[in-house]
Amino acid sequence: MLKKIVAVSLLGMDYGRLNDHIKELEPLTDWFQVDVMDGNFVPNLSMGALVMKCLKTEKPFDCHLMITHPDRYIKEYADAGAYSITIHAEASTDLKRDIDLIKSFGCKAAVALSPETPVSAIKSILPKLDMVLVMTVKPGFGGQKFMEDMMPKVREIRENYPELNIQVDGGINAETAPIALKAGANILAIGSYITAAPNPAAAMQKIKDLFTHSFH
Repeated sequence: MLKKIVAVSLLGMDYGRLNDHIKELEPLTDWFQVDVMDGNFVPNLSMGALVMKCLKTEKPFDCHLMITHPDRYIKEYADAGAYSITIHAEASTDLKRDIDLIKSFGCKAAVALSPETPVSAIKSILPKLDMVLVMTVKPGFGGQKFMEDMMPKVREIRENYPELNIQVDGGINAETAPIALKAGANILAIGSYITAAPNPAAAMQKIKDLFTHSFH
């Protein structure tokens, strides 16, 4: 049975106090998601590998590369301590090559699908992947509203690959998490619902309580 995982995003945190935030959230989360933006593939900028290398945690880093030419930076993030590296189907010029490159550095390999991208775009490489990330918001900005019409993608992947990790990212909270889980997701990337909560532990407990139910 696939493990259900919560990955707390570092995106909305105070970058001057990242290790303080990580220390507070480390007991609560399964993974930390590092959202990497280049100001090109998406309009915003975020942390690079040098910053990530300074982060202190025993929890795995799930690196979501929202960047063009991801092949140029895969080694940097692997060297910085990435457990898994996710590249965008829309940004890679050769998905098979890039997935093989990620795995060559000992990292788990994943591909993200932006809202406009169908599952058929990655059909040929799905058997090679450790995870698929289905975006339920436009990549590049935190705090957006969850797009429920992305759930057919999750169901399609789950029906054809019952043992594949499927992550959903964007607008996840206590109301939307059950929708993603029911569709077949087993990994939830969560940002502001937890990081901006007055009581992050209580917010996380609401999510973990949902995991105890059987949705599929």
